[in-house]
Amino acid sequence: MRRLLNTLYITTPEAYLAKEGQNILVRVDDEVKFRIPVHNLEGIICFGYSGASPAAMELCCESGVALTFLTAHGRFLGRVTGKVSGNVLLRRQQYRMADDVKESARIASRIIGAKIVNCRTVLRRAISDHAGSIDREAVAAGVDDMSRALRHLAAATSLDQVRGIEGEAAHIYFACFDHLIVAQKEHFSLNGRVRRPPTDNTNALLSFIYTLLAHDIGAALEAVGLDPQVGYLHRDRPGRLGLALDLMEEFRPYLADRLVLSLINRKQITEKGFRKKESGAVIMEDDTRKAVLTAWQKRKQEEVNHPFLSEKIPVGLLPYSQAMLLARHLRGDLDDYPPFFWK
Repeated sequence: MRRLLNTLYITTPEAYLAKEGQNILVRVDDEVKFRIPVHNLEGIICFGYSGASPAAMELCCESGVALTFLTAHGRFLGRVTGKVSGNVLLRRQQYRMADDVKESARIASRIIGAKIVNCRTVLRRAISDHAGSIDREAVAAGVDDMSRALRHLAAATSLDQVRGIEGEAAHIYFACFDHLIVAQKEHFSLNGRVRRPPTDNTNALLSFIYTLLAHDIGAALEAVGLDPQVGYLHRDRPGRLGLALDLMEEFRPYLADRLVLSLINRKQITEKGFRKKESGAVIMEDDTRKAVLTAWQKRKQEEVNHPFLSEKIPVGLLPYSQAMLLARHLRGDLDDYPPFFWK
């Protein structure tokens, strides 16, 4: 299994990335603030305007370190990567299966099945952990509805049917999500998922962590030789990482949503870390963004028993393990794609 490396997050607008030997330097006003060997890095994510020397970019490309640029508030701008890795025969098979609507529906159904199961587990855990402080009946009804969605999914034969069931399950899940927030309710509530732009603190937090997750999954897919843009549930659209968005579905509840709930319920973040713009969009302040990034990194260091691999791995390697299993399925080494189920 691959070794879990680090992701370097650059949040200082005045930061500049430079190279010194096989090290990446972070400079602010010509002063070196941080130095790290490139072989210890998985990726670099820059928030806001961060310059990078051509030499630093070259070193990242040669070392397989993805260099990603986001706006100060987490919107994706672009990514610098090296040459395409992996076997061209694997990518050709990926494309052939994406062109086959029945195969696409089958893989999409597996992914969405895992998403619904993992969402249901989030709800069940809330009933177990917060039985006295949540609307238990409402959440239990959501659990039953999710189980019903799984039965419908088992009979789905087309992508449109899979998408319809996924949309219904997502509506059920997020209708229950507000019940799972048991602290700071006056400042952190969720009356439906709002994406572009997020208009409340909870949606802003969800969107930010989803962006981090998308980066990790895109990098994992590239590492095993797959094309992150060609998906099965999310069809081709210029500039969209369709396959990364596919795999994100099974990880959202376990990796992102649980972290959001933990940050709010444990009061690791507060309403003071968010600001509403005149347009109605809610954005995070710098200190809150850094706190979320720290929590995200700590979460990735935790270990979990992988249900299919039957071994304990760092949470941060889950995207890579699933990318590897998908590649093995596409090669024909596995009869089906085994998604990640949280138990």
